[in-house]
Amino acid sequence: MLIISIVIIILYLLLIGSFTIGFDKVKPILLEDIPTKTNFSIVIPFRNEAENLPDLLDSILGLNYGKYKFEILFVNDHSEDNSENLIRSKLSKTKIDYSILINNGQSSSPKKNAITKAISESKYDWIVTTDADCKLPKYWLDTFDCLIQKNDTKFIVAPVTYHNIISFFKRFQLLDFLSLQGVSIGSFGIKKPILCNGANLAYSKTLFIELNGFEGNTHISSGDDIFLLEKTISKHSECIHYLRSEHAIVKTLAQPNLKSLLSQRIRWASKTSSYNSLFAKLTGIITFLMNGFLVCAPLLVLAGFVSLKLLMYAFIIKFCIDFLLLFKTARFFNQETSLASFFFSSFIYPFFSVYVVFISVFRGYKWKDRTYNK
Repeated sequence: MLIISIVIIILYLLLIGSFTIGFDKVKPILLEDIPTKTNFSIVIPFRNEAENLPDLLDSILGLNYGKYKFEILFVNDHSEDNSENLIRSKLSKTKIDYSILINNGQSSSPKKNAITKAISESKYDWIVTTDADCKLPKYWLDTFDCLIQKNDTKFIVAPVTYHNIISFFKRFQLLDFLSLQGVSIGSFGIKKPILCNGANLAYSKTLFIELNGFEGNTHISSGDDIFLLEKTISKHSECIHYLRSEHAIVKTLAQPNLKSLLSQRIRWASKTSSYNSLFAKLTGIITFLMNGFLVCAPLLVLAGFVSLKLLMYAFIIKFCIDFLLLFKTARFFNQETSLASFFFSSFIYPFFSVYVVFISVFRGYKWKDRTYNK
């Protein structure tokens, strides 16, 4: 048991250390004052988002990009509130080119259906996806355009974070989310991208058609982002970029309570077994083993299988390497103040993480008033 424990600790240190080194290898994209060239089709599925749409719509109105160089395709995924009316009342008197589509398809993945429908009716080759509970930065499309003009790219992953963080519970979520963002950026730095987020993603329509869209994973409720990333890696790995720019950061909301947080994280965890990337699976396994060791270690110490000193070393090593990656990530997102909650969160997180993994294996979840069974 001692040797196994040491191997787990070393593997985790090497893994997170590689992401930390890779983080600095992803060079920032500078926003330049150049003529815009790219036309975008922005795809936004929504379901009962009347509470969140006002912030999104205000941020759309604040976009700096030329109003005639992008369109917005909202896709109503069986909403039962006044979301459609909100959109029309806010945008109907503006010059923004928008449309509201109806997602009539029935499947295990309604969001993928909604995105596919929007893409089929889009005018432009560059598709940008985001969510209805997001706020978009002023120069959002400008930064995408800068990267597209200067690089041979087909698929762009961009940063996402939480905002309105006013409690320890939400700071805990933010730290967890920033760790995923750090891994996402770091994996690009070591040329093994494994994560992205559909709340801030862009790809060419031509690529989407070439890859047959979401075909092959429509039975999985989530993963409209990562599975498409994996498909792109298999065909055009050299044409994938990370948009590291503070002007491209999309902000979304943390979950309001523990029940919704667990549902969200279980939804995320449930798709990991379907990943095609061996490196992504290895990352998940090593992370789970490290968290699992810390959860079980007190019992192992009492049983005499490992020493208290090893447990302390393991915690300190994990604490330090996690903090280093989180510090770099929080500094990029200008959210360093959240690190004040890292010490207490580091005791809670292993139990939270292990619980989510176990539940995702044996139980379904509820999301957007829909139940998804295993």
